[in-house]
Amino acid sequence: MNSPADESLRLLVRELCDALGKARVITEPDALEKYRVEERSLYRGASRVVVVPTTVEDVATAVRLCAARGVAVVAQGGNTGLVGGAVAGAGEVVLSLEKLNRIRELDPVNYTVTVEAGCVLASLQDAAAQAGCLFPLSLGAEGSCTIGGNVASNAGGVNVLKYGNTRDLVLGLEVVLADGRIWNGLRALHKDNSGYSTKNLFIGSEGTLGIVTAATLKLFPKPEQSATAFCALASPDAALKLLSLARRRSGDHVSAFELISDFALGIVCRHSGGENPLDGEHPWYALIELTTPRPGSDLGETLEGFLAEAFEADMIVDAVVASSVEQATRLWQLRERIPEAQKRAGGSIKHDISVPVSRVPAFIAEASAAVAARLPGVHVCAFGHVGDGNVHYNLTQPDGMDKQAFLDLWGDMNDIVHAIAAGMGGSISAEHGIGLLKVEEIAHFRTDVETDLMRAIKRAFDPQGLMNPGKMIVGAHRAKEEATGAG
Repeated sequence: MNSPADESLRLLVRELCDALGKARVITEPDALEKYRVEERSLYRGASRVVVVPTTVEDVATAVRLCAARGVAVVAQGGNTGLVGGAVAGAGEVVLSLEKLNRIRELDPVNYTVTVEAGCVLASLQDAAAQAGCLFPLSLGAEGSCTIGGNVASNAGGVNVLKYGNTRDLVLGLEVVLADGRIWNGLRALHKDNSGYSTKNLFIGSEGTLGIVTAATLKLFPKPEQSATAFCALASPDAALKLLSLARRRSGDHVSAFELISDFALGIVCRHSGGENPLDGEHPWYALIELTTPRPGSDLGETLEGFLAEAFEADMIVDAVVASSVEQATRLWQLRERIPEAQKRAGGSIKHDISVPVSRVPAFIAEASAAVAARLPGVHVCAFGHVGDGNVHYNLTQPDGMDKQAFLDLWGDMNDIVHAIAAGMGGSISAEHGIGLLKVEEIAHFRTDVETDLMRAIKRAFDPQGLMNPGKMIVGAHRAKEEATGAG
């Protein structure tokens, strides 16, 4: 006999088909498969219903019908998240925004664009470029991640140093609320002081307060020049000195500054087709990019000038400046291929931490000593956006160790690394979010006041607890066990 929950879900499917059309409601197991997978395979979704609306009104209708039957809704975009934030349980409905992918308006005079949540980030970047503008959000998954997911997770990426996180790029939002109402906050205003900043509650909320269906975003003048260098360094402390010098000497035209450990570069060269452009091996490397919209500026000369100064001051050991777009691309590939290379190098335990920029060297030193004491021979694969204090402090299994035995230490390593980051005034989630992966752990790093405020906001926006439950806040109305652990 079907349970009351199963019967309610069956009736909901009928109502969704009647309201949206059978083609927009997926229940066949084979067709459901792609909505159940998760980027890191740490979890596996179990939802038996996926809705694929094509308009914001369809989203509102679906949410309203789900709310009436008390069925939870989990929004999905490109499904590229790294913390299980879009994983749905068996009794939950996945609402895929992949068909809401239009660019509604691009205004090159106001330097704004209004785009639907399912638009792929790379498509938006291309549209902006064709209009002579820049949309600066850039990350490894930009060919498949979507704007709704970027907003919901407050995505970061390589250009945060100059342009900020997604939050800094959002002017307005369109959101379907938990009761099915549509909030149209798509204001293309660079100044708006007319009340509470409601949009900021939805940015980074991982779909737990409502479903972002469109966003009005900032654009910038398209860069006319860029210059890229790859430098060898003795230490992270030298990297920070180099960063400070680069910002001063370039007139703050540094758009990206990435730190790469010797182990990270080594695995890219061994497993992902990379080639070290410098002679010999060095403890650390930095990838620097300068950009400017000003034609005629000689960024290459500026870059070479402060690198020479840095060499004289013993900040760098060696460096190469890209002489072509193709060479700059190859230098960037050394950074971008690290995650894939780490998969091929063995089991990996990943941490997405941030600390004040000035504390990055101390964090790396203290964390590296601590994890080595816990597991001799562990490889530290540290890299990331050191210019904004975000370090992807990943660990790779010791040579010869069983992969699963290493992964079983994930909790222990979290305890070590996250405690050190928190002790330095940092965060255990710099840009990846909370999702299922960190929802239990993050509770230990929040004050009671902060938790109370978040619970109050959740109750106000989602009194039934049906918006992506089980994420962001411990005990938010959903049994985490409904999504099966797969890692």
